[in-house]
Amino acid sequence: MSDPVLKGASILILEDELLLRKHLVAVLEQQDADVTAIGTVDEARRVVGSLSFDFALLDLHLPDGLGTDLLKEGIFSPNTAVIVCTAEGGIKSAVEAIKNGAQDYLLKPIDSSVLPMILQKAKTSTRSARLVEHERRNPNKTGEQIYFGNALSDFKNKLEKITAVDERLGSQLPPVLIHGETGTGKTSIARWLHHNGPRRDSQLVEVNCPALPENLAESELFGHERGAFTDAKSARMGLFEAANGGTLFLDELPSLSLGIQAKILKTIEDRSIRRLGGNREIEVDVRIIAASNQDLGQAVKKGKFRDDLHHRLSLFLLTIPPLRDRGGDILKLAKHLLEKLCKRHQVKTKPISTKGQARLLSHLWRGNVRELNHELERTIVFEDGDEWEFLSLPASNENNNNGNNNELINEKFNFPKEGFSLEETIGRIIQHAITQSGGNVSAAARLLDVPRDYIRYRQKNSGK
Repeated sequence: MSDPVLKGASILILEDELLLRKHLVAVLEQQDADVTAIGTVDEARRVVGSLSFDFALLDLHLPDGLGTDLLKEGIFSPNTAVIVCTAEGGIKSAVEAIKNGAQDYLLKPIDSSVLPMILQKAKTSTRSARLVEHERRNPNKTGEQIYFGNALSDFKNKLEKITAVDERLGSQLPPVLIHGETGTGKTSIARWLHHNGPRRDSQLVEVNCPALPENLAESELFGHERGAFTDAKSARMGLFEAANGGTLFLDELPSLSLGIQAKILKTIEDRSIRRLGGNREIEVDVRIIAASNQDLGQAVKKGKFRDDLHHRLSLFLLTIPPLRDRGGDILKLAKHLLEKLCKRHQVKTKPISTKGQARLLSHLWRGNVRELNHELERTIVFEDGDEWEFLSLPASNENNNNGNNNELINEKFNFPKEGFSLEETIGRIIQHAITQSGGNVSAAARLLDVPRDYIRYRQKNSGK
């Protein structure tokens, strides 16, 4: 059985001893590796100039120079994991080679049984370097503590069922699609899934898709070979390849072109990628989590999203309800976030006043949890009283233009040209009644003059 590290890998062997060279070729080809074996430094320069390699095994002493000269010349791509082969007396030279970019060294005579382990270690090192580069530009956070509350209890139950499936499968995990308005916490949920699943000890690579320039998006995700385009002076590992064995989070995926969407679908189906300008399939085992604030069904109808990719991603669909629909949980969430923010700002926690609670509950929170978090931090910085008042928010009765709490309809309201969702509005009215009743469904039913079972039915069929 071939080793997964070596299967399909492109390996250069630069070795002076003919018998050892043939032995290494035989061992690696048994592992389904693609091997190029040569015996001189000059020959290596020509080969590396026309081909790209995942690994390079370099002998120190060759007829026309030192194998380490190639490292000093910088001819290898950052994606190539270089291992120096040396006799026992050449340790000092091997250490010097590592300073010049080699990932490791092997002592002669080479024990072929340890070769896969050494190559795996070297490949991990090159992948880590690519991840460090990405994280430097796109720093992400570790798993965050999320407050779910009563309103998200069913949502959390879905998350736990997905992680239970993940634990059973271990590899080739199905993709997850997270839908929710801007600010609802899609990124936090993606991090929760990763850090609570079987890949918690592997890399989580986060990609903000709208920030990828259209002409570079394919290269950034799938990588490229040298010469693939004008500025491709060396081969480059893509983020799919760098995330191998871990999780790739594609935030706001619909912003990518239909062509790149097609390549993502092919990667999901085939579990392999091909670098831009390359002709070799590279196997990848990546858990894909995609997120969107758009209704992808509508995006498909408008021709802005691929129908086949939508169906493939929707196997595990998670919809995060907006903050305005979470009722009394808004207060509990606010207290949870206040504790973290007060600790960060090194100030004492304080209770939320009655008026402050009313302001939090009556605000529409169009920016969802993100807006709430910003409002809480603003309050911590600018309010000096004994209680949190949230004075920058309008008083609860100010949300009605007439200043009358009993006036439900605003006569100045105009229906939007694109249409109006009566079903959504009924749901919001019901949720407002439940909030006003402190979460008591029976009391909310009395306010609305409807049976209690009607409210239960509406909640169940709206996914709440």
